[in-house]
Amino acid sequence: MARIGWRGVFPAVTTQFREEFSLDLAATQKVIDGLVRDGVAGLVVCGTVGEGTSLSAEEKRRVLAAAVETAAKRVPVIAGVAEYTTAMACDLARDCRRIGVDGLMVMPAMVYSAKPAETVVHFRTVAEASDLPVMIYNNPPIYKTDVTPEMLAELASCETVVCIKESSGATARLADIRRIMGDRLVLFCGLDDVVVESIMLGCVGWVSGLSNAFPHEGNRLFELAAAGGFDEARQLYDWFMPLLHLDARADLVQCIKLCEQIMGRGSERTRPPRLPLAGAERAHVERLMKEALATRPASKLAAE
Repeated sequence: MARIGWRGVFPAVTTQFREEFSLDLAATQKVIDGLVRDGVAGLVVCGTVGEGTSLSAEEKRRVLAAAVETAAKRVPVIAGVAEYTTAMACDLARDCRRIGVDGLMVMPAMVYSAKPAETVVHFRTVAEASDLPVMIYNNPPIYKTDVTPEMLAELASCETVVCIKESSGATARLADIRRIMGDRLVLFCGLDDVVVESIMLGCVGWVSGLSNAFPHEGNRLFELAAAGGFDEARQLYDWFMPLLHLDARADLVQCIKLCEQIMGRGSERTRPPRLPLAGAERAHVERLMKEALATRPASKLAAE
């Protein structure tokens, strides 16, 4: 942990698009700069929320280079690595080293439902493709591959594998990881609506979706929980929870981007097949945002 120094709230940054769905790098850099100025601890770029799998190979590298330029060493930049094959993931890992990102968030191979042994080999091979620190990303509800504590133990000999982002929603999994691996891995929460519980169980970081829209509240919630201020954290958590649940939906990208747009921090535009929320789904998110803004904690948190 001392070597990588990853701690705190790392928003999963959105990628911004123009009306015809081409990349809008200037708008993406504006989103990134706003988050850094608002005090986030790090950035995850080209992950799920960043629509990494909707970008071409060249586009991913352009977005990552733009993120590194904008962050300007103020916070670490972690690149999402979600590729169809191990070779493609290794190519991206090597290019990330050249671009200057600070770490990799590596997912299991996309589309193919790999066996546990295949997934372990995938992670090991990608980790060995560069000297960048690696955060393993486990999200079985969305990506259908479960990275178990036993599989993580098989990666203990990989020096660059330093962190696990746990997004299964099963917080007991964190205790199992600690039981099997001790403090070998830095623990990150990857699901917004279990963050306080995850911090109680040892997570020192949070890859957050809704902090794109509410970075001050996200930072404050994390700080309170990390300091053991659970009474105050619970009040903020109760306020935040209806929105945090959006991060657990299959259409989390559209939900988060709509919230971000309502807050004037970015555009809701997503690349097809993702389509903007409409009808009752859109009204539901808009209602949640209206209620949240009407009851937003009256403090410096709201002074944006």
